[in-house]
Amino acid sequence: MKTLENLKTLQPLQQLKHLDINGLIAKLPIIQGGMGVGVSMSRLAGAVACEGGVGVISAAQPGFNWDGFASNPLKTNLEALAYHITRAKEKAKDGLIGVNIMCAINHYAEYVKCAIENKADLIISGAGLPTKLPELVKGSATRIAPIVSSKKAAAVLLKMWDKKFHKTADMVVIEGPKAGGHLGFSAEDLQHELDYDREVLDILQEVSHYSERYNRTIPTVFAGGVCDRTDVDHYMGLGCAGVQVATKFVATEECDVADAYKQAYISATDDDVTIVKSPVGMPGRALNNEFIKGLLTTNSKITECSSCISGCNPKTIPYCITKALINAAVGKTSEGLVFCGAYVGRVKEIGSVKGVLQELIG
Repeated sequence: MKTLENLKTLQPLQQLKHLDINGLIAKLPIIQGGMGVGVSMSRLAGAVACEGGVGVISAAQPGFNWDGFASNPLKTNLEALAYHITRAKEKAKDGLIGVNIMCAINHYAEYVKCAIENKADLIISGAGLPTKLPELVKGSATRIAPIVSSKKAAAVLLKMWDKKFHKTADMVVIEGPKAGGHLGFSAEDLQHELDYDREVLDILQEVSHYSERYNRTIPTVFAGGVCDRTDVDHYMGLGCAGVQVATKFVATEECDVADAYKQAYISATDDDVTIVKSPVGMPGRALNNEFIKGLLTTNSKITECSSCISGCNPKTIPYCITKALINAAVGKTSEGLVFCGAYVGRVKEIGSVKGVLQELIG
């Protein structure tokens, strides 16, 4: 087992190995993070998978720009998700396509079923613990990967899956405190520099118990603040099998989001990033734009609700997260919520998926 004390002796990795997700092989150990609403859809996911990474579609309101969304968001979202999975797999050739499904989403089981029926290779699930996911995918070929941010969360979930379903994860995603969007940390924790490498090692050790129990490797990938090959080497040096990257893929030609969203990234510095309170009930990392600043002085009344998140009460929340994310996705960034990672300031130009992957693999 690696320790923080002996990490200085680790040499940079010369050649990245493929990523084996319980028999599904990605040529590159790089997963493109799922970003909603409308940021990581079939165009981006298909391009990443085509280049050898794992492309991921977000199940957060994929039908936001489809006819019928206002009157029947669930039906429209499921139709849109099915379309994007199919389209991405056509683009991906032999590459892998996953779907990111938040535990906090309403109708979680229906989105999982849609992903399975349309032959998604992988379901990545966070924003809570996906306690029922093994039961929902039973009998399918779709692999499952929970997102955890602490050893405690990993221990609780994997033990429960093992005891209740006699199943374990096909992959585990460790999401660190520098990630974008919704975060599995308290607002207080995010205000301090956490000794997170030690937490990564503890999670890896916890996962290794189930690798031994099920007699197969469970790859663990790290997400949050990964920008270049140096970061990749660092986390793989700790023992991770790969990395998950989101922010860097936003400013690419293939990203599905509006150009104004990409320009907001390019114009931003690390000092423009802030932590916001999300109606999901979790802190989130986003650009501190006019919309965020306006939340301190305005009290907007919510007149429409698409019932996207469980436990959301339109009468008490400060803003509608669906509306805020849609505004940003279509280019009205000053009126919307622009999620981003802590190091968005390192994004300087609009490039290509291939270029981002080349930077990551060195």
